[in-house]
This record gives sequence, structure tokens and C-alpha cells, in this order.
Amino acid sequence: MQVPPQHATWAQIRRTAATLEEMGVDLLLNWDHFFPLSGDRAGLHFECWTMLGAWAESTESVEIGALVTCNSYRNPSLLADMARTVDHMSGGRLVLGIGSGWKQLDYDEYGYEFGTAGGRLDDLARDLPVIRDRWTRLNPPPTRDIPILIGGGGEKKTLRIVAEHADIWHGFGDPEEITRKHRVLDEWCARRGRDPLEIERSAGVAFVPGRNPDQTGDYANNAEQLHALGTRLFTASVAAADPDLARVRDLLQWRDEVNARQARAEVVPG
Repeated sequence: MQVPPQHATWAQIRRTAATLEEMGVDLLLNWDHFFPLSGDRAGLHFECWTMLGAWAESTESVEIGALVTCNSYRNPSLLADMARTVDHMSGGRLVLGIGSGWKQLDYDEYGYEFGTAGGRLDDLARDLPVIRDRWTRLNPPPTRDIPILIGGGGEKKTLRIVAEHADIWHGFGDPEEITRKHRVLDEWCARRGRDPLEIERSAGVAFVPGRNPDQTGDYANNAEQLHALGTRLFTASVAAADPDLARVRDLLQWRDEVNARQARAEVVPG
């Protein structure tokens, strides 16, 4: 579940994170922007990695990460050190979500060169090996091989970078678009000599109307469609100031049903 760090106090964000962990969420996500992405653009907003450090201390079992860190905002060796530190603070629960960046307001207001989409992707491809190399030289090293999640769907550059560097790919779109992206990613893996099954597939889950006649809608229909396509990490968003926990429960119930179904299928008759 993603908790956008916008339009809420820190107390509300921390309380929502704790509630989601108690409910059994697997991965708790924020985002790496400097201003709200919706509503009042001058509204309350907090920084990504400071928050991840706080979550590392205020949670116990849930994995944490950003969907996604902007590669442009931090020197790659510094980012590697930050990620290693949060990895230790959390007891090995960090997922490094990263992307090339896109929100020009953030760049302009904070003094980063915006450049071009292609240039930012080239920077990401250049910096990911630097991050991995820095992890090998830090003392102490990370507690585990920190999973790298890359977000984005560009078929010429982004998915090539995913094939070369990612443990998890996060995409956006309806099932038809996700199907095409999976196919393109598999093709890039073949070109790079990588087993496509090494890359976990992730996607955002839409709130789809009409599963049950007495409900306005739920997440499970869309999640089931994505699961059939090979998606195994499902993300949805809740507002920290007023989280819709009913929708969270719906998605968690679906997850548990799928896991139970899978466990039954794996039982071999004696």
C-alpha cells in the first residue's frame, strides 16, 4: 500500500502506516516528490527518505520503500549509502524503488537540471551499477541483497534497463497494456541473456466497480485480471489523513484467498 506523503500531518502518516502494518500489508510505500501531486499543490508534503528512516524505526515487519525514488535528486553513491542505512535500521526490510524522474516542478524548485526524458533514463542506466558497486564497499554492507524495483513502462529504454538491473518491475496501465509490457520485457531479457522469471512483476490495482451487487466496487476484479497475466506484487493507494481501510481489507482478503488457493494446488496427494 502506498501512503502519499501529502495533505496530512506526520502524526496521521505514522498512524496510517502503523494501521496498515497491523492489517497485514506486505509492503509500505511512499513517493519521492517535493510537492503534492493532487489537490492543493501548496498543501502539506514531506520528504521521501527521511520518512523511510522514520518508518524503519516505527514499524516492525512490513517491508518499506518508495514508489519510486527519483534518480536525479541524489548522488548515486550517497543514495546507496542512504539505502544501506535504512536497510540496517529496518532489519533488512528496504526495497529500493527507483525511476528516472518526471515531475518538472520538483526539478525547477529544487535546482536540478530537468533535461530530457531520454537523458534522465541514460543517467539511471549509468547510476544503477554505481549503486550496486557502492554497496559492496560500505562497512557494514547491507544486511541482504537489497531488491531493486524500477518503475516505468518505456519500451525502448526503461524496460531494457529493467532487464539489465531490476529485481522487480512496476508498470502502469490496464491489463491489455500490462500484457504488452510483459512481452516487451521478456524480449529484452532474451536479448540480455536473463531469465525473465527472475524479475517480479508489479502493477497498480484499480478500483473497479461492480464485483458485488451490494457494493460500489472493489479492487479484487482488477487484481485477479493482473494476477492471471503474471503480476505478483499489487499496489494501491490510501490517503493518510482519511484512509479507506475497507478497500485495503478487500485487497488483503483477495490476497489471502489467492495464497490459500495456491497452497492447495501445491499439495501433492499421498
